[in-house]
Parts: sequence; structure tokens; C-alpha cells
Amino acid sequence: MVEIDVNSGFCFGVVTAITKAEEELGKSGQLYCLGDIVHNAGEVERLREKGLQTITHEELGELKNVKVLLRAHGEPPQTYATANLNNVTIIDATCPVVLQLQRRIKKAYNDGLEAERAGGTKPLIVIYGKNGHAEVNGLVGQTNGEAVVIQDLDGINSLDLSRDILLYSQTTKSLEGFREVVEEIKRRKTTGKFEYFDTICRQVANRMEKMREFARNHDVVLFVSGAKSSNGKVLFEKCREVNPRTYLISDETQLRPEWTAGVDSIGVCGATSTPLWLMERVAEKVEHR
Repeated sequence: MVEIDVNSGFCFGVVTAITKAEEELGKSGQLYCLGDIVHNAGEVERLREKGLQTITHEELGELKNVKVLLRAHGEPPQTYATANLNNVTIIDATCPVVLQLQRRIKKAYNDGLEAERAGGTKPLIVIYGKNGHAEVNGLVGQTNGEAVVIQDLDGINSLDLSRDILLYSQTTKSLEGFREVVEEIKRRKTTGKFEYFDTICRQVANRMEKMREFARNHDVVLFVSGAKSSNGKVLFEKCREVNPRTYLISDETQLRPEWTAGVDSIGVCGATSTPLWLMERVAEKVEHR
């Protein structure tokens, strides 16, 4: 028996971005996207064939009078300024959860500037997330590049714990990891205020335990994810914790016959950036093994 996890696949932010891209491509047949629309090579290629062209930030600065899609991860203010300068029409597909977080961080930063001008102190804004990740770059951009990014407990060593600290999280990070960071900062901090805000997307966070349960219920699990997906790496490791016979693949060509030989129950699941059609293709190949 081969079962595809019903809780796997695109989150609503990615679905919205792809829908907006397909709507525009259906009308004009051409659209630029700033960065891969989703961290999955198969889906990027599918949309490329429809006319979606992936560009870098450097290339955005050279384009004029075109339409550019901003993906679900979000962008820093400078991206909008560059687009406005070059008469580039933005199709904004920033995930609403990310957009809300950007606004919260921007307000906290501006409030800090006002406090500083009034003779007070400006808090240190800290983001628990992956350094260099597109979403994190957009969040740091709300603070004029002043926010500090920490990826794990070791990152706390780089913080000035004598300052007031405001801690936020990248929306797709592990809830467990965020709580560990919170507790460690609490333990070490002896002066100043410490406020933390759980800004993790619940659609992603709640998916983790459901996927672990899915992994427990199968003899073998095939986890389908693009190599660039940080969310995929986290979910894969969580599945492997409860089922050591969990294998990470990017598509059906990476399947190895010995993984599923003589196995009765096989589960197929994936990251928030994994399209359903790709998981179906993997399942179909396993069924015909």
C-alpha cells in the first residue's frame, strides 16, 4: 500500500503565489519572478515552460516597464523602491502571515527610533531564522539592516544581553526550536527587558506533528523535497526521528528499489514547497515497482 500524506504539499501562501503567476501568464504569457517562486526545481521548471522567468535582485535593477512577481517569502523595502524607480509593476504574492510579521517588526523598529530620539534606549531586534533566507532578508530589511539573526542556541553568544531584546521568529521555523531559544535567553539574561513573540505560522507548525504521526504509521517513508527548501530539511529530520527508514528525494528518479523491496506500507510526504503532482509521480512509480 502506498499512501500520500494529505497534510503535505503547498501551504496557502505558496498556492496564492502560484495562482497569481498562472493568472498573469494566462493573460500575457510572460512574467518575471524575483527568486525561485518556490523551493522546488520541478515546479519552477513547470512554470518556466509557461513563461515565468526567474531573476535575481541585480537583474531587477536592470529591468524597466515589466511585471515582476514577489513570491510568498516577502521582500525588504529596497526591492519596492527599485521597482518604483524602474517603472516595474509589482504583483505582490507575499504571504499574509509574513506581511503581518514585517509590519510588526517595522513598527517595533520605528518605536525604538522614537524612544532613542526621546533620550531612551533602542531595543535590539532579534530574529530566530535561517541567515540569508529570503523571508529573513525581508524581515531584516524592515529594520534598516540592524536586526540580528540567530539560527540556533549558539547564536545567542553573539547577542548583547545587557540590552532590551525583542525576539521574533521566521514563520517556518520549528516551534520547539523557538521555545528552546526563548528559555536559553531567559536563563542567561540578568538585566534589561526581554519580550518574545511566537510568529511561527500555525499551518506549518501544526503540520509537523501530523507528519510525524504519518511517518510512524508506515514501514517506509519517502520524503519529497527540493534541495533548497529549509522547511523540507526540518520536516524530513522530524520524520526520520520517529521512522529511521525515511528517505529524502527530490523526485521519482532518485528512488532506490532496495528501500521498498518487500515492504507493505509506504508513505509519501513532502515540504510546504512540494507540489502534489510530484508526490503523486513518486507514489505511482513505487506502485509499479
